[in-house]
Amino acid sequence: MAKSTGWDPVLIVSQIIALQTLHYVTLSVLIPPLLVMLAEPGSLEYEGGAANVGMIMDWREMAGRPTTRALPGEGPWKSLNSVWSGGRQVGLGSSGHEVLRQVDPIRCWIIAICWMATSAADVYYLYALIRRPRLILDFSLTLLFNHLVLTTYYSAAIPTSIFFWIILGVSTAFTVVFAEQLCVKREMSEGLVVAAPRDAGDSVEMGNLLRED
Repeated sequence: MAKSTGWDPVLIVSQIIALQTLHYVTLSVLIPPLLVMLAEPGSLEYEGGAANVGMIMDWREMAGRPTTRALPGEGPWKSLNSVWSGGRQVGLGSSGHEVLRQVDPIRCWIIAICWMATSAADVYYLYALIRRPRLILDFSLTLLFNHLVLTTYYSAAIPTSIFFWIILGVSTAFTVVFAEQLCVKREMSEGLVVAAPRDAGDSVEMGNLLRED
């Protein structure tokens, strides 16, 4: 993509949409197959399966928190959903659901690792689409901010997990540092290539002057 020397809102919006789309496409390629192979099947199906969009958009999946509300009969009315005999509680009608509602720690780590792997792919996306080193930080923070807005809207809750914030912070820092380094190296190499013919021309002119002398 060619560099733009002026303010181009259409180009900026297009780059933001392209980065956000590529980011989520990469996650959608990595997360489902790993969840199918490694996560606990019963709990995974209870949450909607490996292809559930919540595995990407719901911050509670990475944080290891339940994504469903209390089941009928829980809370103050839990006793109405229980089995009693001789004044003692001998059974619980929602016990099967309770087992499935338990958070699978393996699933949390799979999603977190996939986020870190996607940050490596984001390095290439920024390198190919943004190109300018001074814009890498802006677009990386925009990518992070957009996801925070989307995940808050999807889960109807502001992210409060320290683990979630650590993963997003580390992945964003990784993306910014390495993408900027690659862009700086490319600009330096391109600058040297452009300057080479000019130096060759100067040497030819100096040679002509020496011959005239």
